[in-house]
Amino acid sequence: MPNKQPYRLTYFLLFLFLFSVSPIFAANAPITIEADHMTSLEADNTVLFKGNVDAAQADVRIRSDKMTVYYTAAEKGKKQEVKRLKCIGNVEVTKGEWLGTGHTMNYLAKERKVILSGNAKAWQDANLVSGDTIIYYLDEGRSEVVGSRSSATVGGNSGKTRKTGRVRATLTPQ
Repeated sequence: MPNKQPYRLTYFLLFLFLFSVSPIFAANAPITIEADHMTSLEADNTVLFKGNVDAAQADVRIRSDKMTVYYTAAEKGKKQEVKRLKCIGNVEVTKGEWLGTGHTMNYLAKERKVILSGNAKAWQDANLVSGDTIIYYLDEGRSEVVGSRSSATVGGNSGKTRKTGRVRATLTPQ
């Protein structure tokens, strides 16, 4: 009969991860994470979710192709906490009325900020803003958008001028 102890430790760590207070989410609501595959890398203090990742708690939802959760090392008398999340591929983050998308997302737990990059876009109601990077501060409900270049370029021979690498916003009056 195989030793089940390593599996129990992995499930215990996963239980601690899923049900501990994670600062991206509301403190008391349960966390649900679904994916096609999960790998716990205890030596690296990470958990990797791959394939149709869908994480939710309260009014925050994160979807992506791949999510790596980085957490603090286990110490006697201290609870393990999430340090950061990194999502790659088809990232979508929602919090209430705010929706952000991009190719990658980094969430920094201590600063409580979401950093979307790679064709980043954010919507609130009918308003849209896009740029190379969008930084969303969860506690403040505030965002910053950064273009990919500090200077604009004029392109094309068709007589149309288009400035690339800039922040773009479409605001819809109510």
